[in-house]
Amino acid sequence: MLSGCLGGSKIGWNAISAASVTVQGWTYTRWGAPMNKWLKRFLVVAVLVAVVLALKLTIFKPQPIEVEVRTVGRGLVEETVTNSRAGTVRAHRRAKLSPEYGGMVVELPFHEGDRVAAGDTLLRLDDSLQRARLKLAEEDLQASRAQRQQSCLVAERAGRELERTRRLADESIVSTDLLDEIDSRKREADAACAAAGANVDRAAAAVAVAHTEVEKTIVRAPFPGLVAEVATEVGEWTTPSPPALPVPPVIDVLDPDSIYISAPMDEVDSARIRAGQPTRVTVDSHRDRYFDGTVSRVAPYVLDIEAQNRTVEIEVELTDLEDALLLPGTSADVEVILSTRQEVLRIPTSSLIEGGKVLVLDGERLAERPVELGLRNWDFAEILDGLSEGDLVVTSLDRQEVEDGALAAAATETAE
Repeated sequence: MLSGCLGGSKIGWNAISAASVTVQGWTYTRWGAPMNKWLKRFLVVAVLVAVVLALKLTIFKPQPIEVEVRTVGRGLVEETVTNSRAGTVRAHRRAKLSPEYGGMVVELPFHEGDRVAAGDTLLRLDDSLQRARLKLAEEDLQASRAQRQQSCLVAERAGRELERTRRLADESIVSTDLLDEIDSRKREADAACAAAGANVDRAAAAVAVAHTEVEKTIVRAPFPGLVAEVATEVGEWTTPSPPALPVPPVIDVLDPDSIYISAPMDEVDSARIRAGQPTRVTVDSHRDRYFDGTVSRVAPYVLDIEAQNRTVEIEVELTDLEDALLLPGTSADVEVILSTRQEVLRIPTSSLIEGGKVLVLDGERLAERPVELGLRNWDFAEILDGLSEGDLVVTSLDRQEVEDGALAAAATETAE
């Protein structure tokens, strides 16, 4: 065919890339060296591309990041408010005691942590001087009583003498002057008897004072409870508190059954908190449990000691102390439950991101979704729109690579 077309001219194989020859109806083609070279390059490139694609889809395929997810489900959601600063465990009945008189401590029957009954002696001072005064007062009382008896006997005798003299005067046997004199002596005797009686009362009062002074050398428990602190020792001297200068107490007694929580709440929440609302209390010394309680009192005023942090004080009575011992002075956190909703769609509050959105694991990718929220607290948030029951929301949001569109897989999944 080549010879027919070119009129028998000779054309070398090196001048063209390929030539065709027809023999008995068949056409034969021979490729030249340049075409073979480009074909080989193409095949090499194709093989390399295929290898790269294979490696990219296998060995170098991006690994999904592991994320913790929570299945959207239904349950209880509460609207709550919490204290703005740490609350404090307190006791309704707590007494910090000191003796009224100064003196040396001679007896401390109880130690810190001991339980006491009302009226038990907690501390006794040396009362030798007070008892000496008591003895002297009692002796004076006895002398006054004897003096009264003597004076009253004289008055009785004077009364009998006056009666006799009156009878004699009626019979004109004695003069009127003598009757007047005996009447005067009778009145003087009655006055002396009355004065002696007053002295007895005065001496009895002195005895009572001396008794009180002796009693004031003893510090007694004002109510049943336990000894929280003892700040003195036997042999030490105590000093009474002078006016306007308080002295630290030597014994602290409290009733552990009168525990309550005092907590400062932010002023913006003061209008929503009412006595009788349920609460949950957490205490650092019992981190593994909540204590149920009820708001018993809301202060009628706002504390403005710090202008930038004004608070209203509330008191919470605990209802389930059971065998737990809460020490007064321990810090506590109070969560006041304002309202509740049962069996609503909810997610962990920790899964919310800025702007009212969540990350959802949709297949192998993370997708950002806006949600409409209802009630919420530290644990759960109510979902009004944007999610469906069974969706997987991401709760591990503390890594930079956890973002919208990222390839991800669930590390753990917990159903509500």
